Amino acid sequence: MPRRSHIARPIWKGALSFGLVTIPIGLYSAVERKSELSFHLLHEKDKSRIDYKRFCAEEGVEVPWSEIVKGYEYEKGQYVVMADEEFEKARVPASETIEITDFVPADAIDFMFFDQPYYVAPGGKGATKAYALLRDALEETKRVGIGTLVMRQRQHLVAVEPAGDLLSVTTMRWKSEIRSSHDFDVPGHGEGYVKKEMSLALQLVDTLAADWEPEKYRDTYTEVLRNAIEQKIETGHVEAPAAPEKCPHVVNLVKALEESLKKPRKELARAESREGRKAASGRQRTTRRRAAA
Repeated sequence: MPRRSHIARPIWKGALSFGLVTIPIGLYSAVERKSELSFHLLHEKDKSRIDYKRFCAEEGVEVPWSEIVKGYEYEKGQYVVMADEEFEKARVPASETIEITDFVPADAIDFMFFDQPYYVAPGGKGATKAYALLRDALEETKRVGIGTLVMRQRQHLVAVEPAGDLLSVTTMRWKSEIRSSHDFDVPGHGEGYVKKEMSLALQLVDTLAADWEPEKYRDTYTEVLRNAIEQKIETGHVEAPAAPEKCPHVVNLVKALEESLKKPRKELARAESREGRKAASGRQRTTRRRAAA
């Protein structure tokens, strides 16, 4: 039996189509920002919020919204002004359908093209069969559906692919947005190193080889910062965390690779685990102090 989404409102409702098959769907954000910390700019003297005003650089006066227009600088100091109706003429007509035009190999798309992920849920009982069919067909063929989506008055290139039991839609960057790699002066493949260095590098890669387990990786900066905020709320000051050990700077590449291979992987894991426990215990102490108060 298909699972029902617990999210109340989709951010976009429409249909997903391939060939003559149309699937009613809802689009839901696949990213949560709950862990992000946001800060406000305050006046240090009285802790009042800083307010931003729209000033004319030429006249030095505040400008009301009714007198503000949008201009494109085509030459230094030269602008062409665009009116709202001109933006409307240029706007892509809104479509409520993501039409898949191509099915491409999943491993053929460079990760730099991917931008924002969304979950796709079927938009009703009549959509579940076609939804499951598309998801399983993509999984079986290891292909990704490519199409376009108009959302928030902007056209996006999108990739449709399985994400476990769900389908996902990921907005993509256009080819014109990806900077050419030819802009950089880098050595060619096989240049700049000797065979022994490659052999050692391959050994090191093999030593650190692992399965992809996203839960292993944590936003330690946010964890430490949140702990510091809780400390300051509780005590009025912040204790600096222990500085991480600095990696020794080794000039000789072969020596650096050999020294890396000598360091057991378990030692690195234990060090990471200690740092994680230290941050967590700090949060727990703050929570206990609050509860006691």
